[in-house]
Amino acid sequence: MITLYSPMNEKDVRGLRIGQVVHIKGTVITGRDEMHMRALSSKKAPEELNNSTLFHCGPIMVSDNNEWKVIAAGPTTSARMNSMEAEMITRFKIRAVIGKGGMDDRTLKAMKDVGCVYLAAIGGAAVSLAEGLSEVKGVIWEDLGMAEAMWIFDASQFGPLVVAMDAHGNSIYKDVNAKVKRTMERIQS
Repeated sequence: MITLYSPMNEKDVRGLRIGQVVHIKGTVITGRDEMHMRALSSKKAPEELNNSTLFHCGPIMVSDNNEWKVIAAGPTTSARMNSMEAEMITRFKIRAVIGKGGMDDRTLKAMKDVGCVYLAAIGGAAVSLAEGLSEVKGVIWEDLGMAEAMWIFDASQFGPLVVAMDAHGNSIYKDVNAKVKRTMERIQS
């Protein structure tokens, strides 16, 4: 098990390979569709985006005595952000994207060019994943609503996560699809 400290540097990210299991300590931000659109259209986007660990998640939050706490933090299907993620990675030098289901070839190329990885989180484990997000450091663009705002967390032991797309152009999703295609061709012939 590898522990990554966020914000990560490019050298550490480029040292990761698909299949490795990691935990994250340090800053993790959330962002879904609306946050991506706001960030890309902003003349001055929040500094927290630079070299970030970006979790595709719409967390369930509660306020207790004016202090935010995360109740559940499950991964969102990352393909929803395919049209924007390559630009996000390139513009903000994002070092890790966390989600479920993988992303497209444009995003994989941006990961290779910039030094970014895709970390697959387990769907259905929202409460367990929330336990690794020990402290809410802030929220940006709260006007987008709870699920779409950019939440900033201090992670104590966030994971486990699997390196599913690495900074060398490798993708578990592409590998699986190729195996399925070969199997289907054998079956059909």
